[in-house]
Amino acid sequence: MYASREDIGYDFGDDSKVGSKPVKPNPNIDGGWAWMIVLSSFLVHILIMGSQMALGILNMEWLEEFNQSRGLTAWVSSLSMGITLIVGPFIGLFISMCGCRKTAIIGGILNALGWILSACASNVHYLFLTFGVTAGVGSGMVYLPAVVMVGQYFQKRRALAQGLSTTGTGFGAFLMTALLKYLCIEFGWRNAMVIQGAISLNLCVCGALMRPLSSKDVAKALSHSAETIKSNGVLSEEPEKKEEATNEEVLDSVQHTEIRDKSRSGRNMYGLRILKTVSQLTVTVRKGFAIWYSSYFGAASLFTNRVFVAFIIWALFAYSSFVIPFIHLPEIVKQYNLSSQNNIFPLTSIIAIVHIFGKVILGIISDLPCISTWNVFLMANFTLVTCILTLPLMQTYVSLAVVCALIGFSSGYFSLMPVVTEDLVGTKHLANAYGIIICANGISALFGPPFAGWIYDITHKYDFSFYISGLLYMVGIIFLLIQPCIQKKQSREKSTEEAQV
Repeated sequence: MYASREDIGYDFGDDSKVGSKPVKPNPNIDGGWAWMIVLSSFLVHILIMGSQMALGILNMEWLEEFNQSRGLTAWVSSLSMGITLIVGPFIGLFISMCGCRKTAIIGGILNALGWILSACASNVHYLFLTFGVTAGVGSGMVYLPAVVMVGQYFQKRRALAQGLSTTGTGFGAFLMTALLKYLCIEFGWRNAMVIQGAISLNLCVCGALMRPLSSKDVAKALSHSAETIKSNGVLSEEPEKKEEATNEEVLDSVQHTEIRDKSRSGRNMYGLRILKTVSQLTVTVRKGFAIWYSSYFGAASLFTNRVFVAFIIWALFAYSSFVIPFIHLPEIVKQYNLSSQNNIFPLTSIIAIVHIFGKVILGIISDLPCISTWNVFLMANFTLVTCILTLPLMQTYVSLAVVCALIGFSSGYFSLMPVVTEDLVGTKHLANAYGIIICANGISALFGPPFAGWIYDITHKYDFSFYISGLLYMVGIIFLLIQPCIQKKQSREKSTEEAQV
């Protein structure tokens, strides 16, 4: 196991020499407006991730309405969940160009539009486009900024802040399950989706709360993060500096042209203002694309970090093991004739409630100075994969409730994912790196539930779905274990060679 960041094989730059004068800490870092960012992220998790965890209710309505196979119908929920996460790398480009606030507001409008248009669905394939793609892309445009902003505003208590904000998923799953169930009974599923679309417009308010830090504040935050990574390649900042210099030259030339031509007619001045606006927009797009491109494909590519690549492989298998129970538990309960007990207290609600406590408790534990976030992350993963493999063996409500509670608590490691990612790549690359991770999670979520439904259509059992997804999940955990060991061994060998020389 691994005790600290250095054990994974990284060398962090010395921040003590950043400046000779003591820097006055910004009150908004780890305090002040930072807690408004946590509130905004919390509400985003309720409205997006919580709603997606409650899609089992709508899935049953769609099965009854359109009379399609479970495998085909499950694609609607999977597309929404998967695309929300898969678009992460591309949303990173939007964030680089427009910032988190504008990206989130646009995403809120798109998400609400997807819900409302889905109310007019005449078949499952229509839902693929409106709910799966439209609402999914909108969700992704809000979700990634919500996570990134918390990472920017917090340094000392990052795990706790991420834990508190992501508890919105648990609250949302509990609240949205009850809300969608009530709305479907009282108004029908179509009207329920219209109402949910109106509620989703609150995502725009959440986006408006994402006030960006000033450039000085960002520089201070970056000085506390891991910017020098010693792992088969260094994430260099030189291309960005050169790009910034070029961009400033373009703007300076435009401004000098404007000053020189002030004596000319008002018509020419109007044309110069347009030219300046277009030039600024071009510079912003070029700068954002350059940062985004260099992170993925340039010399500073994140893929040169081997432990980060192992993290991606883990993410490809992990998320489906969590979403499959949420989508198919209502059907499993019905199959075991446990509907009367489940109606009193749904199993999905048990997962959601315990999930809240899991995120907060794991976040608090990870922030302790004597505890490694990496170790807590791995232990939670081992617990979750064990629960996934044992769930098909439970056929009573009490036993299922116990396993679901353990699933909810151990899945609290989701709050640690941004922290682990930031430890691997640094704050500067968090948006792009976390975008890759949630993209891998999205691929997992995209194929997991349809695969489970397809297995059921063949075997009339969900058992094999849990066994196969659990084993794949275990493969991902093994990658997380092996790669850091290799990395650590290589670092030691290199140190030994240097000492001998």
